[in-house]
Amino acid sequence: MSSRIRLTGTVLLLALVAVLALAACGGSSSSVEVPDGAIAVVGEKSVPKADFDQLMEQQKKSAQSKNQDFPAVGTPQYEAVKASVVKGLVEQREWELEGEAMGITVTEAEIDEQLKQLKQQFFQGDEEKYQAELDKQGLTDQQVRDELRTRVLSNKIFTAVTKNVNVTDADIDAYYKANSSQYQQPASRDVRHILVKSQSQAQSIYDQIRSGGDFAKLARRYTQDQASKADGGKFTAFKGRTVAPFDEFVFSAKTGDLSKPIKTEFGWHVIEVLSAVKPASTTPLSKVKEQIKTTLLQQKQNAAMKTWIANLQKKYADQISYAPGYAPPAGTDTGAATPSTSG
Repeated sequence: MSSRIRLTGTVLLLALVAVLALAACGGSSSSVEVPDGAIAVVGEKSVPKADFDQLMEQQKKSAQSKNQDFPAVGTPQYEAVKASVVKGLVEQREWELEGEAMGITVTEAEIDEQLKQLKQQFFQGDEEKYQAELDKQGLTDQQVRDELRTRVLSNKIFTAVTKNVNVTDADIDAYYKANSSQYQQPASRDVRHILVKSQSQAQSIYDQIRSGGDFAKLARRYTQDQASKADGGKFTAFKGRTVAPFDEFVFSAKTGDLSKPIKTEFGWHVIEVLSAVKPASTTPLSKVKEQIKTTLLQQKQNAAMKTWIANLQKKYADQISYAPGYAPPAGTDTGAATPSTSG
C-alpha cells in the first residue's frame, strides 16, 4: 500500500504471478443469464457489481494518491481500466471454481494469519497505520481479506499442481553440460588504473606516481572510471573482458609493473599490476548443483502451471456470460491467466 504495498492485485500471488504469464486464449460466452446486481457469471458463480464498483473506486483513489488523473468515464483509458478489473474478477471466479473441484479449501484461520503477517511486515503491527492506509487506498478490511483468501488459494493450487514435479541428477548433469560456458572463469589479475581524457594528463599522473605519488589518492581524485574510483582504481581484470590494449598490457606485464599512458576507446589509462595471474578455472558441478536444481525446478513448475492454465482456459471458455456493457471488447483475451482483481 502507498509506495510500500498495494493490497489489491500485487500482493496476491507473490512469486506465483511470474509463473502465470501465459496469454489467455479467449472463447465464446455461455448463454447463462446474468442475474440482477451482477456483471458476469462464471460457471455457477456470479460476479457482483458491488465488487466491480469497489475495485473501480480503489483504482481511482490509488491514482489520486499518486497525483495521477483517473480517466473520465467513456474514454478509451477508462474502458481499459474497466476491462482489466472485469477480467480480474472473472479470472478469480475461475480459480475459485477450480479450487473447489480440486477439494482445496481456505480457512478463516489461514486468512487471519496472512493478515497478521501483512500488518507486521508493512505496519509493524500498528492497527491505526493499517486502517489509515486502507482509507488512503479506498479499501475495506473485507476487501483485503478477500484478496488474501485468493492469495492462499492460489498458493495452494500451485502446490497441488506442482507436487509431483522433481529434478533428477540426470537433468542437472545435462543442464551443466549444455551451459558449461556459464561455469568457466577466465584468467584474472588484480590491477588498479586511472582513466582520464587526455594524454597529457595521463602522462602527468604517470610522472607523479613514478616520483612516489600515492596511486589510490590520485585515482580517487582524477579517474573517470566511477566503478573503481572509490577503491582507488582497484579491480579484478578478467582476460578477454577488457578492451584489447588494456588486456594486452595487464596479461603480459610482470607483477608491480606500471604502464605508461595507454589509449583505448574510453580515454587514456595508467595501469599498475598488483598480483600474479590467476589461471582460468571451471566451477565444478558439485558447487553449483543446488543452484541448477533450483533453476530447473522453477522451470518445470512453470511448465506445469502453464499446462494447468491452458486446460483451465479450455474448461471455462464457454462458461462465461457478461451483463450488457461488461463484455470484453472484440479481440480481447478472456481466459484465465491470474486470479487478480486489478490490472
